[in-house]
Amino acid sequence: MKINDNGRIGAVNPYKKAGDSAFVPSTGKKGKAKDQVEISAEAKELLGAQGAVRTEAHSQRLEQLKSSVASGTYYVDSGKIAEKLLPYLK
Repeated sequence: MKINDNGRIGAVNPYKKAGDSAFVPSTGKKGKAKDQVEISAEAKELLGAQGAVRTEAHSQRLEQLKSSVASGTYYVDSGKIAEKLLPYLK
């Protein structure tokens, strides 16, 4: 019995039809259609509200972290990292 018979004619390849024109909407141009993303008004509103949550204390802490990382004085507690990684390793 041959499992890999390369002499077969007319083998079906379902992946070959992925680029077929029946699946691609016509764009009026020759070429591939481009993907589009539309963000709803509700999502835009939520995105704007998310930015408003940032408080002055949060902004100060963020600036402090940025400056300590830039100057090379940022300290990483290896014990806290190990505590967070331990559940994933078990």
